[in-house]
Amino acid sequence: MSEQAFDVIIIGAGPGGYTMAIRAAQLGMSVAVVEKDAGLGGTCTNVGCIPSKALLHSSELYHTAAHGFTQHGIKIAGKIDIDLPAMMAQKQSVVTASNKGIEFLFKKNKITWLKGFGKLLGGGKVEVDGESKGTYSAKHIVIATGSEVTPLKGIEIDEKQVVSSTGALKLPSVPKNMVVIGGGVIGLELGSVWLRLGAEVTVVEFLDRILPTNDGEVSKQMQRVLAKQGMKFKLGTKVTAAKPGKNGVTLTMEPAAGGDKEEVTADVVLVSIGRRPFTTGLGLEAAGVQLDERGRVKTDGHFNTTAKGVYAIGDAIIGPMLAHKADEEGMVLAEILAGQKPHINYDAIPGVVYTWPEVASVGKTEEELKAASIAYKVGKFPFTANARARAMTMTDGFVKILEDEKTKKIVGAHIIGADAGHLIQELVMAIEFGASAEDIYRTVHAHPALTEAVKEAALAVDGHTITI
Repeated sequence: MSEQAFDVIIIGAGPGGYTMAIRAAQLGMSVAVVEKDAGLGGTCTNVGCIPSKALLHSSELYHTAAHGFTQHGIKIAGKIDIDLPAMMAQKQSVVTASNKGIEFLFKKNKITWLKGFGKLLGGGKVEVDGESKGTYSAKHIVIATGSEVTPLKGIEIDEKQVVSSTGALKLPSVPKNMVVIGGGVIGLELGSVWLRLGAEVTVVEFLDRILPTNDGEVSKQMQRVLAKQGMKFKLGTKVTAAKPGKNGVTLTMEPAAGGDKEEVTADVVLVSIGRRPFTTGLGLEAAGVQLDERGRVKTDGHFNTTAKGVYAIGDAIIGPMLAHKADEEGMVLAEILAGQKPHINYDAIPGVVYTWPEVASVGKTEEELKAASIAYKVGKFPFTANARARAMTMTDGFVKILEDEKTKKIVGAHIIGADAGHLIQELVMAIEFGASAEDIYRTVHAHPALTEAVKEAALAVDGHTITI
């Protein structure tokens, strides 16, 4: 059989891979995507963003019904209970619908799904081992293989008692207690799910604060809010061992700075210390593709690797490991290959923590601005002074806007509060277009709305808030 050739072969069908495939097909290229998993969508769709948000929403509804309705004058007769299998089935239905949606888009855009594990052979060739076994060629080959769970030395993940995010999304019952190793986004989101459903949750973090890459003030406030919800924290602490047994998992911990060891027992331990690029078995070295000191594929400003005709995007390269970052890079690379000149402003990529309240950010933190010796102004506004937030009884948090004193451009924004993930988008747009705080507060915002907190924070930059 003759070798099948394409304009583009993409290895990996996550957000970066499938978005690039669709855009490249729209631009007239013949496209194939190599994917080893049973469903398209990558980690995000199958065991990451999508299922976790489904469980976050379901658990939030349960917690609100159990604890938040009475203050709104709503009484529920009888006991509110959890049907965990039904909740898990709802989560899976969301994943399945997303899988099928991507499959439909592949068919609509005449994209070939090469089912199996892809490996670079060099010379514009890819070998697929699996259902679509064979060798394929392309003018352009794209590494969009995403990332995998970072292991913790000395701790074996069995996805039963000691779980990664994958196992935490399908626990068969609500544990009495759970220890979360890692106070980042994944740990806090999944810890929140099981906390709401009735587990005692303790977060163990090596550093001295949770959400260590976020603005420091936001991190401190978020810890206070989560502590009020019942989450416990052990900061500046490292876990050195985890031994599963009949009565749970025995964890050995000690202060990060050194000191006496202690042991605690938990029904379930979630290891969530981050993710690392997935590059194993791809044949990168033989194909001339170099990695950096952190195992990421080296690329230039146009996603070219060190091998001619091979590109990389998403979690496999430098930058935040976010689905929408990969998505945007896939879109841009497709347009570059088509001869266009698109761009990405990496200072305008939002990040969201989907706890409740949510945390959202874009651009620089105060700590980063200080480290760079950039003079800046701060505008902050609390949700306690926002009428809509009071009506919703969701007054935790604030909006913070950072403006460069010299250029008058907004360079950072940070929100902790209800619907922060939606509210941040106005500030993402502001940074993308080089707007000032005045540009925001001169724009009319509806009343009463949570968005008014953004306007008031912008007013605070120039020192004249109205409602506080």
